[in-house]
Amino acid sequence: MRNLILTSPVAEAGIVFRVLGPLQVDGPTKTVRIPPGRQEVILACLLMEAGRLVDTDRLLDLVWPDEAPDTARTQIQICVSRLRKSFTEAGVSASVVSRAPGYLLRTDDDSVDLQVFNRQVMASRVLVKEGRLAEAAERLRAAVALWRGPCLSGVPSDALRTRGLRLDEERLAAIETYLGLELNLGRGHELVGEISQLLHEHPLRERLRGQLMLALHRSGRQAEALDIYRAGRQLLNDELGLEPGEELRQLETAILTRDPALHLPATPAPVTASPRVPEVPTAPLSPYGEEQPHQLPADTADFVVNEPILRTIEAALVGGDGRRALGLVVIAGKPGIGKSALATHVAHRLGAQRFPDGQLYCDLRGVGVDTVSAKDALGRFLRALGIPGPVIPDSTDERAEMYRTLLASRRMLVVLDDAANEAQIMPLLPGSSSCAVLVTSRSRLTALPGAQRVELDVLDQEQALQLLGRVISADRVNQEKEAAIALVRTVGGLPLALRIVAARLAARPHWNLASMVHRLANERHRLDELAHGEMTMRASLSLTHDGLRRPDRRLLRLFSLAQGPTVPGWIAGALLDDDRPFPSDLLEPLVDVQMLDAVAIERTGEFRYRFHEVIRLFAREQLTLHDGEAVQRAATERMIGGWLSIAEQAHARIYGGAYTVLQGDGMRWHPPAGYVENLLTDPLEWLDSEQPNLCLAVEQAAHAGLHELSWNLATTLVTLFEARGYFDQWERTHQRALQATRDAGNRRGIAAVLASLGTMHLSRQQPDEARQSLTAALEIFDDLEDLHGLALCRRDLALLDRQIGEDDRALVLYEQAARDFDRVGDVIGRATVLTQSAYVWMRRGHTAMAQEQLDEALAAFRSVGYSHGEAHALRRAGQVLLRRGEHAQAEQVLTKVLEMVRRSRDIIGEGHLLRNLGEVYEASSRHEQAREAYTQALTVREKIIDLGGAALVRLDLARLLFHIGEFAEAGGLLEQATETFRARGMRAELREAERLAQELPTADPSAA
Repeated sequence: MRNLILTSPVAEAGIVFRVLGPLQVDGPTKTVRIPPGRQEVILACLLMEAGRLVDTDRLLDLVWPDEAPDTARTQIQICVSRLRKSFTEAGVSASVVSRAPGYLLRTDDDSVDLQVFNRQVMASRVLVKEGRLAEAAERLRAAVALWRGPCLSGVPSDALRTRGLRLDEERLAAIETYLGLELNLGRGHELVGEISQLLHEHPLRERLRGQLMLALHRSGRQAEALDIYRAGRQLLNDELGLEPGEELRQLETAILTRDPALHLPATPAPVTASPRVPEVPTAPLSPYGEEQPHQLPADTADFVVNEPILRTIEAALVGGDGRRALGLVVIAGKPGIGKSALATHVAHRLGAQRFPDGQLYCDLRGVGVDTVSAKDALGRFLRALGIPGPVIPDSTDERAEMYRTLLASRRMLVVLDDAANEAQIMPLLPGSSSCAVLVTSRSRLTALPGAQRVELDVLDQEQALQLLGRVISADRVNQEKEAAIALVRTVGGLPLALRIVAARLAARPHWNLASMVHRLANERHRLDELAHGEMTMRASLSLTHDGLRRPDRRLLRLFSLAQGPTVPGWIAGALLDDDRPFPSDLLEPLVDVQMLDAVAIERTGEFRYRFHEVIRLFAREQLTLHDGEAVQRAATERMIGGWLSIAEQAHARIYGGAYTVLQGDGMRWHPPAGYVENLLTDPLEWLDSEQPNLCLAVEQAAHAGLHELSWNLATTLVTLFEARGYFDQWERTHQRALQATRDAGNRRGIAAVLASLGTMHLSRQQPDEARQSLTAALEIFDDLEDLHGLALCRRDLALLDRQIGEDDRALVLYEQAARDFDRVGDVIGRATVLTQSAYVWMRRGHTAMAQEQLDEALAAFRSVGYSHGEAHALRRAGQVLLRRGEHAQAEQVLTKVLEMVRRSRDIIGEGHLLRNLGEVYEASSRHEQAREAYTQALTVREKIIDLGGAALVRLDLARLLFHIGEFAEAGGLLEQATETFRARGMRAELREAERLAQELPTADPSAA
């Protein structure tokens, strides 16, 4: 889907809102007049943040930077209302949505010129990475052409003008970027005039001056290039008293010395379609950089700071430079007291300055039914730190060891929210004093050694009034000060209860505070059998709940069925069976009264939502009281059917169709097509981001008896599990689905899950378990005459046979699988079988047969755009060429595949390809290049702590060094490899390493 972004033109015709120049709104037939002054400022701010929430306080500061009048909020509301009316009258397809605590402008992605500009700049970066320099330059030129003058010129706001100046600077940076690209494309003589004009307008920009010098130099005008440098040097000296920067000085020296480095870079050769004679330039051999995760949720806008507590926590986390123990703080307190908000606020305050290597965050959901285990949390953290899924160990202890190793030399903050007990926390503690851990829990966790404990209490009167004022306005609090104090006393200073009550007041400006105190007091008397803290929360929730409209109350109840840390808005449509294009609109009334939190914005512009656990439990109680089992089951079925619908579409976009996966008969509910289209621009990324929700949906379906949906969603998610190495999630979801299908006697579902578990065991290198699952599945599929299921099982059983050297049996199974895939029209399944069986033919020396199968597989992969399959088949083609002795062609093919896996950030694939290239270089006696490739492969393996893979590369490198006579270094590598092989039970590799070690001379002859 990314290519859709890269090939779409800059759609000037679709732009409605323009901020890249004077503020302008273009309706279908005429330009919409926006009155100067307040409306201009408000619209400009909303457009600069299109699709994001703008706090009313920010609008107040922009319109009245000195002091806002008492009627300021009312005037803002009036301005927004007039903007809405102007849009409606002019036929402009946009809306300004009220969303506590402010407003957001919702419109199409292509309707705001600033968003179009930003998207085109991002697309150009992708094009540059893919080597498509001319297209990248063209894209940037079109993006810069969107400017019609200085950004937001004429808008009466100093703050917005400052923002506009930053955007004007981005425009100049984009210009300099496309000039640099075009210079490298050999267009220097065409650019001299354009750059000269730009330099005249911006004489102090050294990058432009350097580009003009380079353009002149490459046009044979060296003297003029040097004159440009001297003029710039004089100008800088006169204006600023400075000398030119280092880059400009080096460029002058290079021109004076006619440095060959100034010549045009070589143009990459075109890539041919066939793997036999590819033409690919050698890629640089470089590992990925260190991962720096920043996982903190957003800070709370109306957070009330308790400075003494903040200082206590920060001192315990940061400590002095000589601290020798881990900084560990536990924030404890009752539900709704503000533990998570405080932890998030502290983490943001310390952030990059104190913990520059990143922040890890995990909601452990200690009081929920879906508590996160230490093992799962470690898996998440290891992936965030750059460890690919297949390399992550299976046991909790091994994961904890790897985690501590990665954090040993880093300054990182770990936030563990809502912990259940000490056992959940202990494996997640780093071993280094350079890190710190911040824990929230309803328990004090007294068994955590060395922890500083902070127990939160309710807000005092001053803090509570401050919080109330931030939600409903300080003026309103001051006007009814006694009633405000009584309200604070009534809710007991509990922050969550106060926010809920305040949100209802904010939504009803005509209510006075005294009436709310009276209502809440009556509600408390009705619930006087409850304990004080619970009574306060229940009273606040009941009062707000009963004030909602009937449809909103129903949605609140049904929305509690949605599980997961955060939930997308389309689920509201599924629960109500409402197919409106913007289903999140249904949730706005619940957000307005703070019964639901809008916590993030998706790439589609839609919000993501989260219940506070206390509110979720309340909503579940209401669900049990008001909605029967049939209603709950139907809503759950639609919701899970929605997850399955999107997951199937994601799979189809990755594989080019519904290939290599079985489909069941469960009900699908389809979210809005336009929403899904935007959501799946990167389908694997969407699957990854929604992994917790998708896994919970499988388990929820199993629990609800929706066995067909459960197995179908579980097996569809293998697309994600296999790509990311989520073996824990793979096994857990499939075991739940397997139990559900067995309870229901669903034989096809049982077989589908068993077959998928067989694939998982194969990936985990558990051959006995894999054969057992696959054989059981094969028998059921055979009885059901399910050709697709039979093909999937035979493909994996053939791989098992191939791995133990039973090549004849493997080829028979491969032939049967390819035939059945062909019969059911699964072109990718067939191509995968051909790629795997080609390896057997290559190993037997039948390279012509192997190449024939690979050619067919490549054609199939390319026909549907399945890039992962193409990369795998090309790698095999490179190995075939190496086996034939066609080293140059093998190098070109494998280099192309290396570029492909690097673009997809497949670090494991990168390690394999670097090792393969080392084999090519070694076979063609290019020993230094072989050594470099093996060394890079070793670096990759060590980075991801793949001990077994690193030992294999050490053996390769030791073998190379042995043959070129560097015996001492070879011996050291063999010693390390032997130790790993012995510890990991890699017997064949151990024998090879010991054999080579015995052949080493007792002393290095070169040392004599």
